[in-house]
Amino acid sequence: MNIDIRDAQARDAALIHAFIVELAIYEKAEHEVIASAADIERSLFEADTPARALICEIDGQPVGYAVYFLSYSTWLGRKGMYLEDLYVSPKHRGSGAGKRLLRHLARLAFDSGCGRFEWSVLDWNEPAIQFYQSLGAKPQAEWVRYRMAGDTLRQFAQGTEPTSQALPTP
Repeated sequence: MNIDIRDAQARDAALIHAFIVELAIYEKAEHEVIASAADIERSLFEADTPARALICEIDGQPVGYAVYFLSYSTWLGRKGMYLEDLYVSPKHRGSGAGKRLLRHLARLAFDSGCGRFEWSVLDWNEPAIQFYQSLGAKPQAEWVRYRMAGDTLRQFAQGTEPTSQALPTP
């Protein structure tokens, strides 16, 4: 079995989109995917995009992908790398493809002077958590991730306070 990692190209947009949908199904969030293959092509392959993508192939057949971008740490005074997506199709998990993708990304981060390589994982995704920890990655439990999206982002950007929503009780 030959595992290869290559830079994604514009012609891979539909493939990446299909993997994104598979990932969203696995994460029970298919309804949240609003991007089309054309959106993926534009957002990953236009000249000024900050995001990059990789394709993982086994014996010449695509089995997964990764999307990443550079970030910045004021505390380190250095750039970092953020992994937005890492996905290997279910029938190829355990083949070493995910580890090969992560190692390739770690090498890119290290070789380009990044001080960090970070990503998020859903708290219920125990197989992924165990996989990441087996590689030496450590959870950052002290940080809580926040997000503004959709109408909330639009309203706040336009100076309108979003309608109050009750905070969940602990």
